Amino acid sequence: MARPSYFDIDLRALEHNVRLTKKRAANKKICAAVKGDAYGHGLIPCAEIIAPHVDSLAVAFCEEASALRQTGDLPRIVVLEGPFDLADARFIADNGLDSVVHSAYQVELLFSARLPARSTIWLKLDSGMHRLGLEDGEITAQLKRLESNNHSNIGLMSHLGDAESVDSAMTQAQLARWCAAVDKRSLPTSLLNSAAILHGYDTKSDWVRPGIMLYGAADLPTEHEDRLLPVMHFRSAVMALRWINESEVVGYGGRWQASKPTRVATVPVGYADGYPRTARNGTPVLIDGVECPLIGRVSMDMITVDVTALASVEVGSEVELWGSSLAVNTVAQHAGTIGYELLTRLPARCPRRWSR
Repeated sequence: MARPSYFDIDLRALEHNVRLTKKRAANKKICAAVKGDAYGHGLIPCAEIIAPHVDSLAVAFCEEASALRQTGDLPRIVVLEGPFDLADARFIADNGLDSVVHSAYQVELLFSARLPARSTIWLKLDSGMHRLGLEDGEITAQLKRLESNNHSNIGLMSHLGDAESVDSAMTQAQLARWCAAVDKRSLPTSLLNSAAILHGYDTKSDWVRPGIMLYGAADLPTEHEDRLLPVMHFRSAVMALRWINESEVVGYGGRWQASKPTRVATVPVGYADGYPRTARNGTPVLIDGVECPLIGRVSMDMITVDVTALASVEVGSEVELWGSSLAVNTVAQHAGTIGYELLTRLPARCPRRWSR
């Protein structure tokens, strides 16, 4: 009998989210982020659903683009980190990909690889996040360099580091730098990410770059009745039940101690399956649709849950670790992290099943 732990990937929910994103983007072009194995949801199955509805797909590096190319007919592909070396630059050129560049070195690599004119070079402005990017003066210098080599298919992009907080000092400073850079140039622009799209930012961005919202894990408000749907459902089932007495402990290190007679359910899923080891006592787990608290330390292969209040529980009862009824961001908060990390750090041993 198969172990009952798996990830259920609902591709119908993904398509719903893509259509809703397109509606929110209005007349802007969409570059959909499928990096990180489509945020853990499976690069190829998700790209096949997303591609017909968007103008381009975004990956982090060339190896991800290579995997995408094997699927055949897709929209344009943008390499967000650009080339690391001449081999990368040649791959980008040979496959007609678009590339972000954040340094003069990368521009030279693409020239050396004879990037075709049809490929877009996105000059990345460091608007204040200070990870990657060119200063405003460097943007001007690279524009001249590109134009002198007869490459006119150029765009300007940046990235918001605190887009969930519209009024934060960081966001306002970034928007000011962005607007100053945009106003002095006539180039296609790309700035808005999922948070900025959902918050309705009113700033120049001909292209939007949705990521987490496509997968229904953007924990952000929206004034519309339409809601993003979680695409991933982490499922399992109860494998064992037992009663323990007051003062007895559960799990490694005896982290949790019973204050009264307690019924404990063991679920065959652990940190080797992608459930966070840092999840605290009290992290919600849904058993037969009822919220029950995690107790004891997360093991490699198992977790333990207090089901004293759930009289109907039995071996085989359905378990949801996260999904439609329990947001991945809620679990992440109890584990001291973010939903992005839980979704993108899934190991291979726990199977994914895609449903349409």
